[in-house]
Amino acid sequence: MRCLKCNSQEDKVIDSRMSKDGFSIRRRRQCAACGFRFTTYEQLERNDLRVIKRDGTGEPFKRRKLLDGLVKACEKRPVSLDVLETAVDEIINELAAQNLKEIPSRIIGPLVMERLQDIDHVAFVRYASVYRQFQDVGDFSEVIESLEKEPPDPLLQPELFEKSS
Repeated sequence: MRCLKCNSQEDKVIDSRMSKDGFSIRRRRQCAACGFRFTTYEQLERNDLRVIKRDGTGEPFKRRKLLDGLVKACEKRPVSLDVLETAVDEIINELAAQNLKEIPSRIIGPLVMERLQDIDHVAFVRYASVYRQFQDVGDFSEVIESLEKEPPDPLLQPELFEKSS
């Protein structure tokens, strides 16, 4: 592993831990040259999964691409990378449970939207606008209205004012 600070390839693993989901290993490393400490994650790569896109073309499933889509949707929102990593792991586990070699993108998109709806409504609308290919403001209004029908989660939406008794 190349050091981010001095570019040396010599390091030692200080600590290894299994992640909460059991599908990745977190490793703390220290550069042998400069002493800089950094974290890496080791995950099982699913080379056997292929994503079939809308136009019929296929490509290997890439965890990074899925995570990048979630990160883009949550840009400038108060959502931690850990929450997004967990969502990606949940989506991958759900896809793997289907035992398919080829997964249509139309299956992945709704799984992502389901997670984003629980994580952040603004990110959900952003992702939905791209995934569903919104054409006008009416498309946005429909999605926003559907979100407004749901009761807000008190943990995500704290009360601003105390209720008087």
